Amino acid sequence: MPKDKSNLIIATGRRKTSAAKVILSLGQGKITVNGKSLDKYFDGLPRFQAEVISPLNSTNTATQYNISVSVTGGGVMSQAEAIRHGIARALSTVDLNMKAMMKKEGFLTRDDRMVERKKCGRAKARKSFQWTKR
Repeated sequence: MPKDKSNLIIATGRRKTSAAKVILSLGQGKITVNGKSLDKYFDGLPRFQAEVISPLNSTNTATQYNISVSVTGGGVMSQAEAIRHGIARALSTVDLNMKAMMKKEGFLTRDDRMVERKKCGRAKARKSFQWTKR
């Protein structure tokens, strides 16, 4: 991460219980997630790697910015979508044209679906125990 903090763009992305802090700086297109490269962090999961870089591909800025991400909570898919949301938010502050493109793609919309809580007197959130007549 560069020592000069004046040209850094910091954004937060969220999905389910995951939160990703994204730091965007000018560079060659290097992406690090929790100190590991993107390929190592999502090892063997090309679907999630593609999910993370989709905002960069849609705006043709994949080789213009270095991205450092700190992500916590949730599962692998939730973390990938939180990173995508954070990258999209960071890129939208750079240029208004990018913001319009990403709004159209749906990258800036925070997906607010969460796991429903378990209710008392039930087996799970909605599942009931088997009903017996006698």
